[in-house]
Amino acid sequence: MQLYIFLVITVLLIVKPTVNALFLSRLGADSLPYGYIIVAIVAVITTYYYNKAAIRFALVQVTTITLIFFSLSFIALCAILNFGVLNKYILYAYYVGVSLFAVIATSQFWILANIVFNSREAKRLFGFIGAGAIAGGVFGGYLTSIIVSAFNNVTAILVAAILILCCIPIMHKIWSLRIKKLNTYVRKQRKYTDSNGGESALKIISKSKHLTYLAIITGLGVVVAKLVDFQFSDFANKAILDPDKLASFFGFWFSTFNVLALILQLFLTNKLLSKLGVSTTLLILPLGIAIGSLLFITFPELWVLIIIKGIDGSFKQSVNKAAVELSIMPIPFHIKNQAKSFIDVAVDSIATGLAGLMLIFLIRKLDLDTTYITVIILLFTFAWIVLIYKLREAYFNSFRINIQRNLTTEALNKKESRKENTISYSRRILRTGSEDAILNMLDQISQYKINALKPEIIALLDFPSILVKIEAIKQLYAYDKGTAINKVKSLIISEDDELVYTALEYILEHSYLNKNEFFNQYLDHESRYISGAALLCLAKEASDNKRLSEAYNLEKRIADKVKSLHDDNDVERKEEIAKLLITIAYSGLRQYYPFINLNLNHKKSYIVKHAIKAAGITVDESYIEVLIRFLKTKTYRNIAIKSLKRYGSEITKTFIKLDRKEELGVDAKRYIPKIVQSYNTQGAVKVLIRLLKSKDVIIRFESAKSLIKLKSKSEHLYFNKRLFNNAIINESKYVKDTLDIIASIQYLSKGDIEVDTPISAARESLIGVLEEQLETSLQCIFKLLSLVYEEADINVSYSGLISEVKEARINALEFLDNLLQSQLKSRVLPLVEYYIVDESEVNNSRLKLNIIPESAYIKLLIRKRGKRIKLELLKLIEILKNKSYIPTVASLTKHQNKDIRFTAIETLKELKKL
Repeated sequence: MQLYIFLVITVLLIVKPTVNALFLSRLGADSLPYGYIIVAIVAVITTYYYNKAAIRFALVQVTTITLIFFSLSFIALCAILNFGVLNKYILYAYYVGVSLFAVIATSQFWILANIVFNSREAKRLFGFIGAGAIAGGVFGGYLTSIIVSAFNNVTAILVAAILILCCIPIMHKIWSLRIKKLNTYVRKQRKYTDSNGGESALKIISKSKHLTYLAIITGLGVVVAKLVDFQFSDFANKAILDPDKLASFFGFWFSTFNVLALILQLFLTNKLLSKLGVSTTLLILPLGIAIGSLLFITFPELWVLIIIKGIDGSFKQSVNKAAVELSIMPIPFHIKNQAKSFIDVAVDSIATGLAGLMLIFLIRKLDLDTTYITVIILLFTFAWIVLIYKLREAYFNSFRINIQRNLTTEALNKKESRKENTISYSRRILRTGSEDAILNMLDQISQYKINALKPEIIALLDFPSILVKIEAIKQLYAYDKGTAINKVKSLIISEDDELVYTALEYILEHSYLNKNEFFNQYLDHESRYISGAALLCLAKEASDNKRLSEAYNLEKRIADKVKSLHDDNDVERKEEIAKLLITIAYSGLRQYYPFINLNLNHKKSYIVKHAIKAAGITVDESYIEVLIRFLKTKTYRNIAIKSLKRYGSEITKTFIKLDRKEELGVDAKRYIPKIVQSYNTQGAVKVLIRLLKSKDVIIRFESAKSLIKLKSKSEHLYFNKRLFNNAIINESKYVKDTLDIIASIQYLSKGDIEVDTPISAARESLIGVLEEQLETSLQCIFKLLSLVYEEADINVSYSGLISEVKEARINALEFLDNLLQSQLKSRVLPLVEYYIVDESEVNNSRLKLNIIPESAYIKLLIRKRGKRIKLELLKLIEILKNKSYIPTVASLTKHQNKDIRFTAIETLKELKKL
């Protein structure tokens, strides 16, 4: 690829000076603006037919035909010069032809480069490849001087024609090496070339903000370059009257600019692109020209123009060129093929023509001094800079679209069916729907008072399902006091504890009976269902009303109930026990809490669930650790979470204390942040941020998830991005340490003579836990990134990175590279490149792993990791039988966690026996 562009630019630097010299010597410099205008007109016509060919034929065919055409044209020029039949029309034709060759041949090369290399490879290699273009410029200039001096112009052009043909086998070799064999994705994409439906390039560009901004930026760059070139030439011409000295002046500075461009390309371009990203790198050229122009307004001297021309001549062909080519990377190939050709040929040429018209108007018609051109340059550079900022977001959006397009359709286009949610639909469901449909609808409207649905809700009190009746009663609270009270009263005679209690509670709170009338009527009812439910109502009401408790002997009634259940020789009715558990909890009578404790270990899960609920209702601190233990069991998890939430935000202090002691079980701890999140306060945010410092990666990961949820639903809460930046840096260090340690263990294992030994098994077990934590930690990094950047952007990049589609992974990686700020980029991207993306896709990963001695990584892990790793290490230390670890193990014998303490004591005993 470097040789290909070297030859193209070498040819250009042979034919362009030769044809320009012939043009200027025969027609004069005054004809140049007209040449610009003709170039613009011809370029538009050429682009139209070129794009039709690009749609119909493959790039390799179009490029081959184009190179052959230009080669034959230059051979024809040799014949014309040899026979002396050159006239002004032929001169204009070749002047235009050379300009078209400059943009078409280089455009075809960069389109090919965009196919051959993915975005990550391009960022690394475009600087190096672009150096071939600059070297071609230097070499071509010297070669032309030598050939013309030794022979003549005809020989120089003939050499150029031959060199063009040399590009064809090189291009075909590249095609067979990379396109046919490696880049299968692009070949698949190539099938969709006709998917634009034959649309013109102009229409394709107008539909895309990204391409529109890029086209305008290219045009502005060309106009500014022409204006700078004209101003530089004009001042030099006025300052240096001797033609030979002027030629020498131009020769020296143009060579110097090319040398500077080559130095920038080889030593600075890649570094700038990696550190600043594509969008920021694009700003360097217009900002440099703008600063130079402001300096020229202050000091209107030739030396200032040399600086401005130097900035344009050196940065444009090096740093800016590589950034421009990278900026079009996320555009799909079938669009890029047409659009880039139009931008490189038509836009470039039209901008050249526009510059010519401006110069004719300003210099000839208005007779302005060329100093005034500086003001126009400043206006154009300002517009240029503004559009680069607009291009940045469009560039990111193109990456988002590109990543999404490459992901599986199922993953991205999964849409839940949405049902019409109108009054008529709701009424129909409540009247004729199934039990599940009705319950779902009641849940949806539970927060609203919808008078239009009142008859349907009352009618549900006659529905066969007990659950529907219960939810319908709860819905009646939204309406006027006493609504459907008689129907609800009729339900208390049913033999379902939950329904009876719900109905009685509604009568107590929503009827015109006072409390005394209610309890006198139902508390001593002959039905155990009704009396038990009434007792629960009493406990609830008396929780903050001692007089009511004493008036109806609540304590004695509970004591009798507990005794009757113990003395009952019949099979205990689980619903009655459950009801009594909740009654005791609401009563606040601590002397009966042992009944709750007893049933927390009941063999029936129904009773255990109600015991868990009762423990939460008590809000007694002694139950916190018990409830946390239930989090690890799926059957009891949801009820345990609800119970823990009842404790309020003060429970977070207990969580932090338990985390420090490493008393939180692995299966339970992941649900702690979810509980904290439910408080939805600034205090909850502070606790979750504090939990991000936990030694346990699971807690950090779940805390990050909870913070994202809080941020999305609570606009009033404040989130300090600086703290999250620090958390990302710390998490990145955690991942790097883990990778180093895994690599170190694997390196040690290579030296094992026997594979299946207790030591190798212990090391493998440790690696297994470390790899599990590593994956969780990487996910945690992306969750934390969602708190600093747009969540949607991070989600789409993560989806791309874990995709099986190579192009999606590469695009996602490049998207992150441009999105992240420098500090985070240097920490996160090497980890992602190494662990998530296949090394063959990124080439030369920036991450260098360190091999750590076993004693060093054991001490590091014991100091910084949680319970699981400590236990794994103690097992490994015991098997290693190395007395040097005695101090390390001894330090764990006083650990707050009893499991670690016990294991450390046992390990220490074994080591001391050695």
